[in-house]
Amino acid sequence: MKAIITGGAGFIGSHLVDRLITQGHQVTIIDNLSSGKIENIEQWLNDPPFKLIKADLKEPASWIECFRDIDAVYHYAANPEVKVSVTNPEVHYRENLESTFHVLEACRKKGVPLVIFASTSTVYGEPKVMPTPETYLPLEPISVYGAVKLACETLIQTYTKLYPIKALTLRYANIIGPRSAHGVIVDFINKLKDNSKELEILGDGTQMKSYLYINDAVEATLKAQEALEKENIPYEVFNVGSEDQVNVKEIANIITKEIGLKDVEYIFKPATDDGRGWLGDVKIMLLDITKIKSRTGWKPRHDSSQAVRKTVKEILGSMS
Repeated sequence: MKAIITGGAGFIGSHLVDRLITQGHQVTIIDNLSSGKIENIEQWLNDPPFKLIKADLKEPASWIECFRDIDAVYHYAANPEVKVSVTNPEVHYRENLESTFHVLEACRKKGVPLVIFASTSTVYGEPKVMPTPETYLPLEPISVYGAVKLACETLIQTYTKLYPIKALTLRYANIIGPRSAHGVIVDFINKLKDNSKELEILGDGTQMKSYLYINDAVEATLKAQEALEKENIPYEVFNVGSEDQVNVKEIANIITKEIGLKDVEYIFKPATDDGRGWLGDVKIMLLDITKIKSRTGWKPRHDSSQAVRKTVKEILGSMS
């Protein structure tokens, strides 16, 4: 397979690069390196199956020709900071929605038959059904990030109705693991490096969410792709997450224990009356993964707490 991964120097994208090249595929990544890192992909830089194109997806003239003769595009480039989408929504519109449009146009013009899109659990907003299945309605995101991802989903599905393109949307839970550059685990570790006596926690610590280890996420991605390619349907959506939850205070406890700290004072800073970390923060999330389990045979090897603990150990190990 000849594949393109947008955002391939980022967290999930670089792990996907590792897996595809290891399986013998040819991989080209397009990344402007605004948040992606060369060190995430440096092991492949001199490897013939791999090619890096440093370019901005908002400027398609600089990269569109590389979409010729491509079998699949994994669209993982995005600004992942939900908090930023509240204070500067234009960033998410341009980096996430506008970029997605350019990727789809490149697929249409160059005849790419398959698109795999990294969406998010935040498209559900605050559902009244939990675990939340893919069929849940209405989809009512509470952040611009979630709204833009949902708009991307709609645009992608429409392209599959109009053009000879199949597409797979994956609504990921919180994906964690080595190379992660943002999120609660990295935030807590960095804060405790600066001050081992106290830890500022955004929110009241009771925010309860699902966390999935990166290797499980990559495996689910490829299993879902395989299932779609076997079926005579143009578009499919799968939830990708673990089957349990862990709250923010429990994550803080795991991190302080792994670092070897005791008597750390937790300072909670809720941004809302009901204890959220910021405006647009979904306080409780758990995806129903029955569909992907039944259709692909995939299931996560790590629960949320195991994923958190493993990630903390690996990030701390990379710092030593």
